[in-house]
Amino acid sequence: MAKQGIHPNYDTIRVVCACGSSFETRSTHKGDIHMEICSSCHPFFTGKQKIIDTAGRVERFRRKYAQSDAAKAAAAAK
Repeated sequence: MAKQGIHPNYDTIRVVCACGSSFETRSTHKGDIHMEICSSCHPFFTGKQKIIDTAGRVERFRRKYAQSDAAKAAAAAK
């Protein structure tokens, strides 16, 4: 048996994700825990990838390689 008065309280808390899902667990943490990503919304577990476009980088990348693919196709056609 553990000694009384020297261990932190091990209480039930709620973990809340930014996507809205939540679950209960036990921890010595005081209050709720708020997360940005969980297994319900993480691309590894869901199989869905979210591309976050910062300053048009994804679109610029796609345009750049679309032009190079078109040039390769034109060269192959000659």
